[in-house]
Amino acid sequence: MNRLFVVNKPIFISSNRYMNYIKRKYNTKKVGFSGTLDPFATGCLIVATGQYTKLFQYLKKTPKAYSATLWLGANSNSLDIENIDSIKNIKEFTIDKIYRVLDSLRGELKYYPPKFSAKKIDGKRAYQLAREGKEVELKEITSTIYDISLVNYNHPFIHFEITVSEGSYIRSIGAIIANKLEIDGTLSSLTRLYEGKFYFNNEEPLDPLKYLKIPQNIYSGDSEYLELGKKLYIDYFKTKDNGLYWVETKNFFSIIEIEDKTVTYKLNRVEKFKK
Repeated sequence: MNRLFVVNKPIFISSNRYMNYIKRKYNTKKVGFSGTLDPFATGCLIVATGQYTKLFQYLKKTPKAYSATLWLGANSNSLDIENIDSIKNIKEFTIDKIYRVLDSLRGELKYYPPKFSAKKIDGKRAYQLAREGKEVELKEITSTIYDISLVNYNHPFIHFEITVSEGSYIRSIGAIIANKLEIDGTLSSLTRLYEGKFYFNNEEPLDPLKYLKIPQNIYSGDSEYLELGKKLYIDYFKTKDNGLYWVETKNFFSIIEIEDKTVTYKLNRVEKFKK
């Protein structure tokens, strides 16, 4: 069964473990997801079954939007409520101060991912090394903060919404906010609202062709060549420029790459979406 849809991941379960529930629910063995949500985080998680699990890298999943709550005065090595080791009473800030700090984050932002993250170091997840008490050294990354707004400040909690580029870590951004306020701080809640045009809608099945970030190309040759994975020639394509494209037949679609007038398959004979 080929299915692309969005689930609403519940709190305190890893994205990987939640897939076991999805496998049972849809009676399928092949399930994948895109964009790991931390165990304490909830919300939009893109899931696919069958052949559609191969499409994640071709989907348009940006920008991403989150709703988060920063707990001022709380400290956690994982930058979330799972590993809080101290809580301090701190003086309340003016609302203007909060606005100024949030506004300062707009644009490109350089920072380090959390040590408790799914980033790989020498083939091992950073969070695995961190839980083992080993030193974790991650490379600095750059995120784009498209928008950030204050929803509510009820001391010691700052509730904000943020729209970011793919690969952003909201826990680290929460720590940056706390650092700018010169205090400890950790996220007490995090919900992903959407990724590009993907949002939770009762796990409604989606047509992947409407969510691809690559353009369509028109093939005028014999459709049997596409469906059987035969060699394709540039002369039969409307667009001949280098790049990735999707092409379709009546029942299937393929993803191809054109490079120096040579056509190669990236994915072939994927069944089209049927309601």
